[in-house]
Amino acid sequence: MTRAAERLKLLINHLDRSPDVIRAAPTLAPSLSSGLPLSLRYTLDNDLLTPEQRISYEKNGFLLIKNLVSEEDINRFRDEFEKVCRQRVKPLGLVAMRDVAIAKSEFVPDQKAVTKVQDFQEDPELFRYCTLPQILKYVECFTGPNIMAMHTMLINKPPDAGKKTSRHPMHQDLHYFPFRPADRIVCAWTAMEKVNRQNGCLVVLPGSHTGTLREHDYPEWEGGVNKMYHGVRDYNHQQPRVHLEMEKGDTVFFHPLLIHGSGMNQTQGFRKAISCHYASSDCFYINVKGTTQENIEKEVMDIASRKLNMTGDFDLKDSWAFRGRLVQGERTSL
Repeated sequence: MTRAAERLKLLINHLDRSPDVIRAAPTLAPSLSSGLPLSLRYTLDNDLLTPEQRISYEKNGFLLIKNLVSEEDINRFRDEFEKVCRQRVKPLGLVAMRDVAIAKSEFVPDQKAVTKVQDFQEDPELFRYCTLPQILKYVECFTGPNIMAMHTMLINKPPDAGKKTSRHPMHQDLHYFPFRPADRIVCAWTAMEKVNRQNGCLVVLPGSHTGTLREHDYPEWEGGVNKMYHGVRDYNHQQPRVHLEMEKGDTVFFHPLLIHGSGMNQTQGFRKAISCHYASSDCFYINVKGTTQENIEKEVMDIASRKLNMTGDFDLKDSWAFRGRLVQGERTSL
């Protein structure tokens, strides 16, 4: 037995539960790992993560890696984002979102600020983030070697206009995804500048990834809520939270069941981050009708029918199949 394996075995023995009883928890949808006795459920055997890192992700549902993305790359992503905002480039399928309460644009006079762009899979420069070798080598520890980039975002959290709309409600990303198993999905989220409590860093509930997928809906906030910003219903604000303060280039990897959100941006600048949700190409699509995800399916379909003139048999999984891109290995299912 290698020294790393011995350390891993020792650490497993100090988990709150015996490895013999660690089993996949239901996510209100099928899971390939359900019922399988695993000593480590959330990461795969690899030569990159230390035993301590694997145990930390097992217990907390997230892993922060310092200084993973270079300043040069981040500056290139920032420049490309500005081109998108100024409409100098118009990638197919890209969606630009604006805050319901922000009137002042960062780049273009007389336009509401772009607070997020998503689905940038057809923008070669922004999508380059999803293919960075230093990102993918960590992603493989969670998904395995066949990797799909499923959901892309560049978040441009604006200075709050006084109505607290720059907040993002506490939520689980799996609410949006009609594919499983959840344990073979991971998000990479990279800070494009210093991120702290003042400008609205990520807030996470450690260990919440071990639970089930909760019901989500729009929170009843006085200042309004941005489109598609669903939150966990009956969220308990007394639960212990961790604020993930990060430096430029730091990257956090987290599980799709981890409950997380972000606070207001109380500064005068826009807070930027870039992210991608990855899944093993061995994952499979599910039918969300009759589940807690039916409300998000209806909303996505309504938007698709209005903006893309899509009707008929088009459903939630079709929208994801359109966005998914293979970034490593073979496309086996998704």
